[in-house]
This record gives sequence, structure tokens and C-alpha cells, in this order.
Amino acid sequence: MTPRPRVGFLGVGWIGRHRMEGMLATGAVEAAAIADPSDEMAAEALKLAPDAKRVDGLDGLLAEQLDGIVIATPSAMHAEQSIRVLEAGAAVFCQKPLGRTAAEAQAVVEAARAADRLLAVDLSYRFTQGMRRIRALLEEGALGQVYAVDLVFHNAYGPDKAWFYDPLLSGGGCVMDLGVHLVDIALWALDFPKVERVSSHLLSGGAPLAEGQVEDYAVANLTLEGGGSARLACSWRLPAGCEAVISAAFYGTNGGAALRNVGGSFYDFTAERFHGTSTEMLSSPPDAWGGRAAADWAERLGRGERFDPAAERLVDVAGVLDQIYGRA
Repeated sequence: MTPRPRVGFLGVGWIGRHRMEGMLATGAVEAAAIADPSDEMAAEALKLAPDAKRVDGLDGLLAEQLDGIVIATPSAMHAEQSIRVLEAGAAVFCQKPLGRTAAEAQAVVEAARAADRLLAVDLSYRFTQGMRRIRALLEEGALGQVYAVDLVFHNAYGPDKAWFYDPLLSGGGCVMDLGVHLVDIALWALDFPKVERVSSHLLSGGAPLAEGQVEDYAVANLTLEGGGSARLACSWRLPAGCEAVISAAFYGTNGGAALRNVGGSFYDFTAERFHGTSTEMLSSPPDAWGGRAAADWAERLGRGERFDPAAERLVDVAGVLDQIYGRA
């Protein structure tokens, strides 16, 4: 019997532990080691994997000669840490964003290709039942020629860690945190059309973005190859009357479809198809989607999969974010 891949976890806060739980539930991998500076977080992670070894940081994980490492650390560290892991011969599952810029993301993808190791990022909304149903409709051409996409992610809260508000550490504000999901699900659902033009407006505290600040409200318009348009809005701390407003709507010459959160929830979604003034339900809660991206990576690693050229699409998403920020 082939032994299961041995996986290490770098950062086991709430997100890191949740993804760890999703991976272990597949039975495809073994949690061999964890690294986190917090004794409390490490203790919680060891409850999920009592046989795992606690080590000191990335160096400690690399010394264990693992098959894969899961990275859930601040954004500024993602690219450098991912490259070190890949160059050491291990696969990577990284929290978003893979890099603060397209150049950082490209460097990671090139390292994965050179090492021939599996690379994936926790772009979890792709794995909602609703987005899977909508993407299937789009692949079938059931909506006709898609000419408009409306994307929204408003979060009534802001991040509670200081590094999110330092552009050098985070790479940006709500666009980097939330907008990355919107850009990704739109391009992924449409099979990654070329983005020909981008315009954007970024605000902080209701005023235009100043040096050293990150945005807490953003709008952007993307012109897609073939003439289609995608409109994006995202924010932190918007007084929207609920905890979150999340939606991705696609409109074509033969109807529409939309993913929408239910009652301000971060977790519950419906997907609907529109025929003129009538609505057809595609999916509804419950749907335990949060750990599916992590589980998918674990299962693929367990099957021995190596570099997947689809990872290059991560650079396409990062490139659109660069344009929203005026870096390209």
C-alpha cells in the first residue's frame, strides 16, 4: 500500500485549521507537522492531528522533508514561502493571494513548473455548489453570449489584524482581500477571457486613497474580450444593513444566472437561473463548501499529481488586480 503524502501546516489560525480539517477528512494525506507561533493555535491544531509534530516555522517544516505544505500566513509572506517550499521539492496549497502582485504570483508559478510540483490557492468560491452549476450553464452556452457580469462582496467588518492595513504587507485592501474572489470566479466561470481594459476608483474612509493607505471601498469596470463587461464592487465596513452582501450575476442573450448569499450570511448561498421575468432555483443551502478547495488539493496530491498548467491562471487574476490598483 502506497503511504499517504505527509503534509505540514504553516499557520493554524481559524482558516488554517478549517482547511486542515477539510484535508484530513479526505483520508488522502497525513498531517505530519504544524508550525505556528501561538501556543493556543498550535494546541487547537494538535487536537485535529494528535500525531503531528510541532516545529519552529517554515525552516522546521522543511527539515521534515514533507510532500506538501499548506501556507496560511500574512499575504506578504506567501510568494517567498511558496517558492522556498517548491524549491525544496514539496507541493503547495496557499491562502489567497498567492502574491501581492502579478510578478510575485508569476514567480511562484514558475517555481512550481520548474519543480514539477502541485500548486493551488484557496479560491474557495469556485467550489460552491452554486458556482459549479452556473459554470456548467456557461460551458454549455445555455445563457447565450454573456455580455454583462455584476460582482459584489461587501463585508460589514474589517480585518482585525494590523498587517491588513499596511499596503507593503497586504498588497492592498478590500480588493486584495475580497475582490480577488470576485475576479477569480468571473474569469473562471467564463473560461478566462482576455481582460482588455480596466478602470477603477478606490476609497479609504470615504475619501480618495492616499499614500500609505489601503482601500476599504472599491469599484472597477472590466472590458472583456468580445465586448462583454464585468462590474465589481467590494468593501470593508459598508453599512449595508447586514453582515455581508455577496453576489455574482451573469447575463447573456439567452438568460441569466446568479449566485447570492442568503440573509447576509457568509456561508449560505443560492444559485438561480433567470428566464425573462421567471426564476429557476439551481441550488440552495445547506452546502458545506468552505473546505472543498483544500480537500481537492489533498486528493490530487494523494493521487500523485504534479504541476498543473492551470496554475498559470492565478497570474491572470493577479494581473487584473494590478490593473485595478493602477500598477499595470
